Amino acid sequence: MAARDVHGVEPPWDDGFQVVGRAQRKIDGVAKATGQAIYADDVQLPGMLHAKTLRSPHAHARIRSIDVSKAEALPGVHAVITGKDMPIKYGVIPWTPDENALAVDRVRFIGDEVAAVAAVDEDTANAALRLIEVDYELLHAFLDPHESLARGEPAIHPTPPGKKPKGNISKHVHLSFGEVDAQLADADAVVEDDYFFHGTTHTAIEPHCAVAQHSADGVLTLWSSTQITHYVQRALARVLEYPESQIRVIQPCLGGAFGGKSDPFALEFCVAKLAMKTGRPVKMLWTREEVFYAHRGRHPMYMHYRTGAKKDGSITAVDAKIVIDGGAYSSFGLVTTYYAGQLLTGPYDFPSYRFDSTRVFTNKPPCGPKRGHGSVQPRFAFEVQLDQVAEELGLDPIEIRRKNFQGEYTRTVNGQRVTSNGFLQCLDAVEKASDWKTRRGKLPYGRGLGVAGSMYISGTNYPVYPNEMPQAGIQLKADRSGLVTVFTGGNDIGQGSNSVARTIVAEELGLDPLDVRVVAADTDLCPVDLGAYSSRVTFMVGNATIDACRKLRALVVDAVAAKWEIAPARVHMGLGEVFDRDDRARRMSTREAFHLAEAKHDTLGATGSYNTPTLGGDYRGGTIGASPAYSFTAHVVEATVDDETGRITVENCWIAHDCGRALNPMLVAGQMEGSAYMGIAEALLEEHGVNRFGLHAGPSLLDYRIPTSVDTPELHALIVESLDPEGPYGAKEAGEGPLHPSIPAISNAVFDAVGIRLTHLPFTPGKVLRALREKRGAERSPGGKPAATHVAKGQD
Repeated sequence: MAARDVHGVEPPWDDGFQVVGRAQRKIDGVAKATGQAIYADDVQLPGMLHAKTLRSPHAHARIRSIDVSKAEALPGVHAVITGKDMPIKYGVIPWTPDENALAVDRVRFIGDEVAAVAAVDEDTANAALRLIEVDYELLHAFLDPHESLARGEPAIHPTPPGKKPKGNISKHVHLSFGEVDAQLADADAVVEDDYFFHGTTHTAIEPHCAVAQHSADGVLTLWSSTQITHYVQRALARVLEYPESQIRVIQPCLGGAFGGKSDPFALEFCVAKLAMKTGRPVKMLWTREEVFYAHRGRHPMYMHYRTGAKKDGSITAVDAKIVIDGGAYSSFGLVTTYYAGQLLTGPYDFPSYRFDSTRVFTNKPPCGPKRGHGSVQPRFAFEVQLDQVAEELGLDPIEIRRKNFQGEYTRTVNGQRVTSNGFLQCLDAVEKASDWKTRRGKLPYGRGLGVAGSMYISGTNYPVYPNEMPQAGIQLKADRSGLVTVFTGGNDIGQGSNSVARTIVAEELGLDPLDVRVVAADTDLCPVDLGAYSSRVTFMVGNATIDACRKLRALVVDAVAAKWEIAPARVHMGLGEVFDRDDRARRMSTREAFHLAEAKHDTLGATGSYNTPTLGGDYRGGTIGASPAYSFTAHVVEATVDDETGRITVENCWIAHDCGRALNPMLVAGQMEGSAYMGIAEALLEEHGVNRFGLHAGPSLLDYRIPTSVDTPELHALIVESLDPEGPYGAKEAGEGPLHPSIPAISNAVFDAVGIRLTHLPFTPGKVLRALREKRGAERSPGGKPAATHVAKGQD
């Protein structure tokens, strides 16, 4: 299970695979690079109208009345809709439907959608928006989750009659495993501290866009930049009260998502309703400012942790209390509240563990799932605290992580089943690559090394809506030309899931990858897949693809074996030809083999599916966070700190990630490096916040800072392959897990560099300078000593 440096020389291929494990270009790479790829905004239809949205200027208000008569009278305007046209609430989680496509009775954040206009062009639609008159009654706006939690009135979401009032609490989870208090009391060292993770957003290069057409035969077709075509289809049927069978949702090429397109969004409902009302196609393209208002990004979390340990570094107990700022709506918030605690119980063994997490509504843009959903924030807090424990006990930060390794083929304290686990190999890889043993603690002042680890899910055990049907389905069509077409509902959001499907089909059926085509994310043509979230696609779609391929291969092998009058076990399919294992001179092309199989078995095709086994603990919420496999990651970051300016520069980031088998190491490395880049950006630059009125602080890419190539450190991808028994060829996830450790590793590197603990994100120059001043003040005070100083609160 040695780490593979993807930038070095590839090892000799002795694994028996023909396509799997080799670097392959993305199936859509050339089209995207040459501008031939079709994105949602490229969809142009005859007679198409353009729609725009009127948004609330207030953070919290009742809508007394809306007058759209002047807008409707404007030449060029074809239709205006408001909340009364779509009063049914929806939500991606079926237990928390609290959103309307357009506000019905109140607005809950600045930017909340109020009305929509379809006109001959965007300029006319924008002019019409200015003519809509809305009478608001202003309400108190909750911008601090602690105030919202304590006060609760006026409720952002009033409790329906007959139900128990819960104020502004979105979800509360309290779970305890083992004797936490007794184990803390028995510890030789207990570290207790507060941590804060700020809000950040996805900044995908492509804004949200949707186009709808209502045809003469009653079929409603929606092209949308979504990563959940199936859920959007279901939500449209619910809100529009239209038969699901008459709704077709298509995802064109997607210009990034990172979780930001995994909710149904208002623009999808609006263009659909406007198309039905006008009888003409309607497009809505959000501006970058509107994307910032739509948000669904990383939840701000206020976290208090206590960790106990023995003198040898063995963890005895972990106790967490978390307040989560959810913004105005639920989105995936029910899951977020569980993930904030459930996903921390690896790769380390916790003899006892307790967490209390509360998600609170505020009058800010709604939060949702961002890459590493729900677990990036607690991972930051715990990995920094684990370093604090190591400091308290005089232990090496890597050694304390080795000491607490939970092992493989085991269960966590909260009942999650862990299969393969390459975390120790990840630690070994980053320790060696960074020259940790000879450099950590020995570099010049201002330069340091920091380490952190993590685990993440490879898909979730629990589908978003309860059902017994497969979570992923595949259909294959074998053509007489030798071409195989794969139909998958999986959403390729840039991570390369369509390329994975092609790789697996080519491997299983012995085809050149160029002889495999993929049709994806079209609800009319493809079997159901639940979408691109929770790093589920490689694991679940991959297993479904193998299932379909082996059924199809059995038909082909049977026909060839009958033709040659040999046992089926002697028939081998490999890279465009079929041959007899015992007589290599006996061979035919795959095309000829397909002809034989079609002649014997009828039109040639197959279906496949995947569903997870029953997983999780036997308690309420025990299935949330349960996964058929977990990936594991370790990072070492090398950072410099300028003690005059307070600027932190990440020089190197070594990323070791246990992804099971790397089906395409080039794509895996890209995901690892992209994840680390995103984590570093969140630590040092990004911040999604509002001012004291609830207005977004800077809804543009001029104000919201993300790293350019100049700001990006050297990223070193070290692939660790633990080969999971249930993953496709042993594969696990690689798209989200590698983000987690980079943020705490930076904080830990800063401590090694200058002796300060950064516990509140983002790590701005102002916070660094303040911490350095506090440290120097403590050293100069009577009895002072050069101790660690950490930033807990305050502005830059």
